Amino acid sequence: MEPKLQRRVQRYGWDKAAEHYEGFWQRQLAPAQAKLLELAALKPGERVLDVACGTGLVTFPAAEAVAPRGEVVGTDISASMVEESAKRAAGRGVTNVSFERMDAEELSLPDASFDAALCALGLMYVPDPLQALREQHRVLKPGGRAVAAVWGQRDRCGWAEIFPITDARVQSEVCPMFFQLGNKDTLALTMEMAGLAEIAVERLSVTLRYESGEELLGAMFQGGPVALAYSKFDEATRDAVHAEFLDSVSDHRAGETYGIPGEFVVAVGYKR
Repeated sequence: MEPKLQRRVQRYGWDKAAEHYEGFWQRQLAPAQAKLLELAALKPGERVLDVACGTGLVTFPAAEAVAPRGEVVGTDISASMVEESAKRAAGRGVTNVSFERMDAEELSLPDASFDAALCALGLMYVPDPLQALREQHRVLKPGGRAVAAVWGQRDRCGWAEIFPITDARVQSEVCPMFFQLGNKDTLALTMEMAGLAEIAVERLSVTLRYESGEELLGAMFQGGPVALAYSKFDEATRDAVHAEFLDSVSDHRAGETYGIPGEFVVAVGYKR
């Protein structure tokens, strides 16, 4: 997919998913986000960048960790995600965060202005993840760290058929390189190419649990990366993709519930 088109698909797709994202995914993504924050080892007074912040699932814990004098800037390509995060900050009375709509590959931020840069499950959607990491490297202070979490290898993510099932009904692939960074040492090598050093990587095996097929379908089609394509499907097409996807994960069904295997890769690297 042409990069400009991919960015547009991601921007408007996550606009569609914003209202559903946290309700469907907060519990599922928690292990990766907790490991990312552990590796970031944030300290009071630090200035932190959260790239692809979504609804602030990492931004708000980071803001708490650096309080009272530290601050967190959350950026996302989706205006709806940024608006939702700002609304949540106001509702919670969190004053040491700010949110801006921004392209991860072109951060409108000064050089050497952050102690840490975080990106929790966002790099998979960027047309050029190397450029996004180079931008994070640029805005880090010397000695600062970048921490990224991505989904793992395709064959370790039992829900992966969501992409070919959706792609078969649209003109171009939704996320053509989604699993690339999770494959073998790709994330670490990409961070190294971006200029980061002393890279450490951890892999987490998880089980994504859903109480019903309805909850699973909502997460996959309304709250995730295929939301834009799904929003354009007619009722018959939606019924067809629902049936095909549930069939693809039928081995992970127990009664009405599903326990689907997944993998996260989390890495930290430092600017020298």
